[in-house]
Amino acid sequence: MTDLLASAAPAAPAPAPAAPPATPPAPARGRRTTLAEQSTELRLAVMRLARRLRQERAETELSGSQYSALAWTVSEGQLTPGRLAELERVTPPSMNRTVNCLVDAGHLVRTADAGDGRKVLLRATESGEAIVRETRRRRDAWLAKRFAALTPDERETLAKATMILGRLTDQ
Repeated sequence: MTDLLASAAPAAPAPAPAAPPATPPAPARGRRTTLAEQSTELRLAVMRLARRLRQERAETELSGSQYSALAWTVSEGQLTPGRLAELERVTPPSMNRTVNCLVDAGHLVRTADAGDGRKVLLRATESGEAIVRETRRRRDAWLAKRFAALTPDERETLAKATMILGRLTDQ
């Protein structure tokens, strides 16, 4: 009887060839699932932002490391070359080359410490201070323009992230 039913019923269609296994979709940007993925995404975003902000600078021939050293002297006041090397996390000989360029360009001056004449202090000149002010103004303006396009909730999120990023850099 089963043979009779089988022959009377239309033949079942042949099975379709197996499709290749589907690749799981990549997580949406900003929605990484593992700590490693989140770390990578954050690192890339911070690097891109820093690179873009570095492009907003005063018209000058200074390299990024020269500008950074100059900015430290404007922010912190007089510094020794050794302290400046520590702040920039470079070797003293490397910082000495940077300082020499800034002195030759007229953006830094060397002076002797009043208490210890053997100690050299570095101070930004008026032109050095002007470069730092203009660069900061341009960077702040660039970022403020982008902040203005964000929603209040997004700005609040960035304010919280700023505090968290500050904690990460202080560790």
